[in-house]
Amino acid sequence: MSFLDNRWMRAAVPALLIHCSIGTVYCWSSFSAALADQIGTTPSVIGWAFSLAIFFLGMSAAFAGRFVERDIHKSSLLACICFTAGMVGTGVTIQFSGSLGTTATVLLIFLFYGCIMGIGLGIGYLTPVKTLMLWFSDRKGLATGISIMGFGLAKAIASPIMNALQLRVGLANMFYILSAVYFVMMMTGHFLLKKPAGWVEPHTKSAGHPLAIFKNRTFTGIWIMFYINITCGLALISYEKPILQIAGFGVAAISIIQSLTAASNALGRIGFSTVSDWCRDRDTIYKIIFLLSLGITILAFLTHAISGKGAAIVILLMLIVNAGYGGGFSTLPALLSNRFGMKNISEIHGVALSAWAFAGLSGNQITAFVFRRTGNYDQVLPVLFVLYLIAFLISAFLVNQKNAVSADEAEKATEESIAAEA
Repeated sequence: MSFLDNRWMRAAVPALLIHCSIGTVYCWSSFSAALADQIGTTPSVIGWAFSLAIFFLGMSAAFAGRFVERDIHKSSLLACICFTAGMVGTGVTIQFSGSLGTTATVLLIFLFYGCIMGIGLGIGYLTPVKTLMLWFSDRKGLATGISIMGFGLAKAIASPIMNALQLRVGLANMFYILSAVYFVMMMTGHFLLKKPAGWVEPHTKSAGHPLAIFKNRTFTGIWIMFYINITCGLALISYEKPILQIAGFGVAAISIIQSLTAASNALGRIGFSTVSDWCRDRDTIYKIIFLLSLGITILAFLTHAISGKGAAIVILLMLIVNAGYGGGFSTLPALLSNRFGMKNISEIHGVALSAWAFAGLSGNQITAFVFRRTGNYDQVLPVLFVLYLIAFLISAFLVNQKNAVSADEAEKATEESIAAEA
């Protein structure tokens, strides 16, 4: 086996290059306030750009599953083009915002950062996952954890760089510089990514519309609990900087804490998914995530931590929610493969990621709504507690292994559906 022809160089490294690039979408709070000030609008208005990016991420993943299954090289190339074009377009819009006017500038940022970049996010996120699970068939949790860790690690790496670039070269130039760097990284990943020798993708007739899988009760349960975990995570992550400011942290401390929470997100991605390899049922990981999240949200609420009365608890809140948020993503592909098999995993995983799309519209908007009504971020916590409780109950009673058919049975049902349509 040559230096290049192994599972690390053909799967792990390219996955990290792609995910470390597109994961910078989570650096939104590092520049959103400055962006709103520069173009003359409010953070709540410009915040829809982030919501749209997550929405198009989820929806493009949901409907690109079959395309990714057929050709990972075309999909990785398309992801690179859309993501970097979206960043360049955002930079150009910011540069000429003075002559465009506020309304046109906002709409163009929605288009470039939200729609175009969001499509690149979704296709790029989905593309390396099945390839990783094929190369690491014995440790699927570890494999997806490595890749999806890159998505979380991107924030830890890029946040301080973005903060420095904003001060030195301005917002527009920041986007130009980063788009060039990410183009090189994603293209390198594009050329390296390759499925194992001997694996032949089955070219069978499609078993109907991809959304038909929602007829499966187990899948629906996975989708709902995944949606809730993302919604709750985004409710805090997208407002991390202002929450830390209200909690009484200074600029230097906030920068350090943001790096810590990003590292927690990344470690949660590889840690939870790797542990799932040793669990009898990977759904156990979600029960752990939801129980930890329930405990810290109620503790932070009862101590009024965000209002400045519990700085250490605020940090713990951010660390636990970030770790659980990341772990929910990384454990998902392996859980789906256990429940539904590997033949159509990219398509099934893509449909599951549509939960991310709707969570992108609801997560940060929940926090914005509660803060507008109460003027207090502490009041968001009881809402999150109730949502986490619902997710735990779904995980315990609907997604539980006892209520699921085996992967072999799921694949057989899919094949029978195809035969019936032929």
